[in-house]
Amino acid sequence: MTNDKPLTVQSDRTMLLDVHSPSADECRSDIIAFADLVKSPEHIHTYQLSQLSLWNAISSGLTSDEILSRLRRWSKYELDSRIEFFITDQAERYGDFILTELDDEYLLLTVRRPVFALQLKAETSLRSMLEPDSEKTFRVKRMMRGVLKARMIKLGFPVDDRIPLKKGKPLEIKLRDTFKPRPYQTDAVKALLGDGGNGSGYGTIVLPCGSGKTVAGILAMAALGTRTLILCPNVTAVHQWIRELLDKTELTENEIGEYSGEKKDMKPVTVCTYQIITWRPDTDSDYPRFSLFRDGGWGFIIYDEVHMLPAPVFRITAELQAIHRLGLTATLVREDGREDEVFSLVGPKRYDTPWSELEAQGFIAKAYCHEIRLPLPEDLEIKYAVAKKREKYRLAAENPLKAEAAKRIIREHEGESILIIGQYLEQLESFRKEFGYPIITGSTPTKKRDELYALFREGKVKVLIVSKVANSAIDLPDASVAIQISGTFGSRQEEAQRLGRILRPKDRDSHFYTLVTEYTEEEEFAQNRQKFLSEQGYSYTIEKVHL
Repeated sequence: MTNDKPLTVQSDRTMLLDVHSPSADECRSDIIAFADLVKSPEHIHTYQLSQLSLWNAISSGLTSDEILSRLRRWSKYELDSRIEFFITDQAERYGDFILTELDDEYLLLTVRRPVFALQLKAETSLRSMLEPDSEKTFRVKRMMRGVLKARMIKLGFPVDDRIPLKKGKPLEIKLRDTFKPRPYQTDAVKALLGDGGNGSGYGTIVLPCGSGKTVAGILAMAALGTRTLILCPNVTAVHQWIRELLDKTELTENEIGEYSGEKKDMKPVTVCTYQIITWRPDTDSDYPRFSLFRDGGWGFIIYDEVHMLPAPVFRITAELQAIHRLGLTATLVREDGREDEVFSLVGPKRYDTPWSELEAQGFIAKAYCHEIRLPLPEDLEIKYAVAKKREKYRLAAENPLKAEAAKRIIREHEGESILIIGQYLEQLESFRKEFGYPIITGSTPTKKRDELYALFREGKVKVLIVSKVANSAIDLPDASVAIQISGTFGSRQEEAQRLGRILRPKDRDSHFYTLVTEYTEEEEFAQNRQKFLSEQGYSYTIEKVHL
């Protein structure tokens, strides 16, 4: 045993990294390629070895011997034999199913051993996709490439897809001389594309909110030099991408198109919303705008906020396996558990870095999280006691005492740029009437939204009330205080996004307040959010207030 080593590898496949060790950074660089960062509080960071994390590593060129060598180099204790077996077993599985070109209509799936071929033939969910060709090979129609990979990974059969990506129509994308990317943004793109284009060309980059994920996408666009389609969660994010492209590249307005509910401009670089892509006349119809994917001559597709990818877009993405593609997100947490589909269709995680590390380097703001617990007013106690579970949550979330608590917080941070964020429209509207601050919800016209966001960025509006439409992909660099008055049942994904609204680096620290009604359903859900933020390494205080 060597006690000065920073890593403890446990038999349950978790790994504990002592961040105070002098060699912690070097160790982290070695293990992030094959392990997922689960939580990063102040002293010990936890990583997890999983099938997906190991298949990700093997697909990037790492071998099981190299993975084991890195673990032995950093581990305080001798590796458990079960850990060694798990790593070598998963590495061997990755080469069991290989997909290659056959002809213009078919691909060829080669199975390493006949017993695996028998397993595939017996699997009912695969029968319609696989046409036996020999004892160990199957023909697969090209259009089923992505669907096959997605279904097989759910069965624990990762497909080694060796079909090269096609080049789209070329487009020169020059970066402006005045634009200087941050080192981690450059590293993220190298992890995706390699040096000189020898990387996989597809995958997901995970970077904290406020750290410049958009910039990573722009760097990848410049490196690939091809027609690009960018998918965003909302129109505000579309406009933000267009602003960033005009600011950081030499692309002109004639080369960048907006495809949204307001405009339908197809250009060499087109930025659109998930909503417009997934529109259809009725539930029985097909998706007519999927042709935008197929007929654009795209060489690169960017999925902004890939953790929000709608189910229909999974379907069309399954057909687009020959195109360079990039998912961008602050968290790969999906409350529906479809992370494996992001892995198999968009691409595995290629880059990740702890939030606390970028905070320490000054690339995102230092943030403090506060939970303010309030009593339920006496006149609501009986109504709450007899209500059903979902009704109880809403009663607690809309606690009228939250308005007074919010007033106190706003007074404490007078002069700062403040967001009041909530889930329920009636509650937000009551705040607007009481405070007089402007409000943005899903029904606010896009032009009005953009005007209010601009006034907030310019400091002409200091407090803005927003619904969940502002959860993601909104750049409000001066926001330093967020007051969360209600949320979506303890969603970790939502918590990460809302905190991200105040993480842009600035001269002052940021503060994230959550108002919670004590001894109610809301308190229980708040514990999920609290745990998530603590795991990301954020300071978290709890205060009881009796108004």
